[in-house]
Amino acid sequence: MTPDITPDRAALRSWLPGFLALAAIWGSSFLFIKIGIGELHPVHLTLYRVAAGAVTLLVVLAVLRDRLPAEPRVWAHLTVVAAFGVAVPFTLFGYGEQRVESMLAGIWNATTPLIVLPLAVLVFRTERLTVRRAVGMALGFAGVLVVLEVWQGVGGAHFAGQLMCLGAAACYGVAIPYQKKFVAGSAHSGLSLSAAQLLVATAQLAVVAPFVAGAPPAPTGLSVEVLASVLALGALGTGLAFVINLRNIRVAGASTAAAVTYLVPVFAVLIGALALGERLTWHQPVGALVVLFGVAVSQGLIGRNGLAPAPVPAGSRESAVQQVRREAGQPAA
Repeated sequence: MTPDITPDRAALRSWLPGFLALAAIWGSSFLFIKIGIGELHPVHLTLYRVAAGAVTLLVVLAVLRDRLPAEPRVWAHLTVVAAFGVAVPFTLFGYGEQRVESMLAGIWNATTPLIVLPLAVLVFRTERLTVRRAVGMALGFAGVLVVLEVWQGVGGAHFAGQLMCLGAAACYGVAIPYQKKFVAGSAHSGLSLSAAQLLVATAQLAVVAPFVAGAPPAPTGLSVEVLASVLALGALGTGLAFVINLRNIRVAGASTAAAVTYLVPVFAVLIGALALGERLTWHQPVGALVVLFGVAVSQGLIGRNGLAPAPVPAGSRESAVQQVRREAGQPAA
């Protein structure tokens, strides 16, 4: 063992457990959604999980002595981010999982980067479109068509459920570049912005829920399984996962931490199969692999020299980490 190898292995041990834990937490979210909608309307499930997540992050804020934003401009932008980044997509995944398997919802969540890119290029002008990115988007779109099994025709509840999950990913495609352009440049921490975002989303859902689904049921009337799922979605999937993600960014770097996107659908499929006995047909995992390959190409992880993430220039890693910390806060479903 040479001195050059030893630090790399030590570094791997320092971030890999948290990396895998984050993928498992976010991948299990689709299982908890499936359990939750067994007794809760999708809007009510989203309201309860977002409220639980808001409380969790407020506690973390208090422990770290951080503060919520005070500027009205920031809160105004967070109103948009909360709607498209939390309230609407979380609810759409709930509606979608009334019609499709939880593992399939996890696969659709992986299409988010493919939707973010064209909106970031054409609408928000925060990214440039290159040949590599165009090829990646084309591959990803082909994978989407395979997952949808379009050669069998369209229609039916299952197809509608997949479109709802795709719509949820599309909402993230709006929220992420919007947040990057209008919110991420503020001086507030990612934790502060995320807590504020969840508070706004809770308020939005509390107003809308009675009109869409009636009065929310009392928590005492829910089963232990559903209550545990709501707490897991809020406290773990948003609160603890956010803290783990920030640590991964700090220890492993922004690019490595972002690669968790590729493991989330894997965990979603495994958990759905083991816990719920769900099964995929051949075209769904094949289409998912094509989607992930397209995402990898569009993000520059696969190029002329094979798997090769873009290097971070010396002296710039800390600034990149700080930027991602400010931009963080878009939880997986």
